[in-house]
Amino acid sequence: MQTKSLWLKDDDNSDKYILNKDLDLDILIIGGGITGLSTLYNLRNSNKKIALLESSTIGSGSTGHTTGKINYLQELIYQDIENKYNYQVAKKYYDSQKDAIKFITETIRNEKIKCDLEVVDSYIYTDKLEEVPKIKREKELLEKMGAKVLETTNNVDFIQSKYAIKVQDTYVFHPLKYLQVLKKICLKNGKMVYENSKVVRIEEKDNAFICYTEEYTIKCQKLIIASHYPFFLFPYVMPLKCTIEKSYIGSSLANAKNYTLITSSKPTTSVRYQKDSQEYLIYLTKSSRICDNLDEKENYGKLIKELNDLKLLPSYVWKNTDLLTIDKIPYIGYLNKKHNLLIGTGYNTWGMTNGSLAGLILSDLVLNKKNKYASLCDPLRINITDLGGILTNIYSNIKGFIKSKAGKNKKLYENVSFETKNGVSIGVYKENDKVYKVYNRCPHLGCSLIFNEEDKTWDCPCHASRFDKKGKCIKGPSQYDITYKDNM
Repeated sequence: MQTKSLWLKDDDNSDKYILNKDLDLDILIIGGGITGLSTLYNLRNSNKKIALLESSTIGSGSTGHTTGKINYLQELIYQDIENKYNYQVAKKYYDSQKDAIKFITETIRNEKIKCDLEVVDSYIYTDKLEEVPKIKREKELLEKMGAKVLETTNNVDFIQSKYAIKVQDTYVFHPLKYLQVLKKICLKNGKMVYENSKVVRIEEKDNAFICYTEEYTIKCQKLIIASHYPFFLFPYVMPLKCTIEKSYIGSSLANAKNYTLITSSKPTTSVRYQKDSQEYLIYLTKSSRICDNLDEKENYGKLIKELNDLKLLPSYVWKNTDLLTIDKIPYIGYLNKKHNLLIGTGYNTWGMTNGSLAGLILSDLVLNKKNKYASLCDPLRINITDLGGILTNIYSNIKGFIKSKAGKNKKLYENVSFETKNGVSIGVYKENDKVYKVYNRCPHLGCSLIFNEEDKTWDCPCHASRFDKKGKCIKGPSQYDITYKDNM
């Protein structure tokens, strides 16, 4: 069993470029997941000077840890949006998802991308009688919007169901195979993609942005932040507008079947199959807020037990985090139009469709074109009913911070300890005869870090930054390492 994503097992090492010079651009995209690559792909024929920078490798962030569903059947999202706003807004979100699916599938077919695209049935189900009326309401809404929806009370495979609905026009694919081809197309069209090139600081100067890596400087007129968590955005109080959910995913060898499943309520259970060189079942479970359930060894253990109960042995296990917005609609567009700053984030666990939608919206906006979904996803939208969600997110942030401080001295594992030196907390991890020390403070907002025994990483329980055992930052929003220096 490997503690890594199934999608990352066959990383394509071809055509990898690391930034080796200063750049002067019209548009810079930060982030090499589905949002960044979709945006760059849509701009491939533009005469603008454009480049994309990724701190690690293409698709290695949230896109590479997803379940890879291309789906508009998204739990009970349409009634959630209708309850928050009205039917028209819910219908517009539905249309955006259908258009995103059309974009992905047409791109795959037009570019002849071999990424295991397959049309599948998708189910929402429940084993709780009290959830049945909600699913029936979702069915009514979907049918009113134009979807063909079927219902069943039969169990599907190993899932025990009281009631379920299904649609027959959704898809699954291999997200990394898809992104790698998009990258090659962009490169062929003269749009540079730089990997292992981390932006650590951004400044605004003379109506432009100056972005700094550790060695080079990039000047750009327009800046798109397409990273999972929108770092550098303290003036826009993103921690109050979003919360972070984590989930655990296992992939086991199994005979592939032609459907996906997801529960109607939290905690989420999600199932799909993948036909690759081998056939796998992909199983997601144990979703919770990032600040809860801090013992990762126990969390992975519960995932493995659920798979074992199904008589399955996981070949790969991994963790993913998702950014949830208050109103279930993503934040895509201008944060500051005067200063030409744009973001795409907050996909509410549906990153394949919403990341592709972001690519459509962001590419239109930077070329000064109208996009019919820009107002729907406006990051600066305000609704008076958001106050409850903001208060919940404040509580979650405070809870995560307090639990991180309390947890830093909690001995979850025998080979992890903490010490204080010159008033600074140091995390110590012992592996065989080696000792690894790190500063036990996340550079993002100061939360203390919890050691993840399964992945051998230091994880932030506030905003999901991750660092390897030596202290190197491997996932943002932090852009800085926590490597301990003995001469302090």
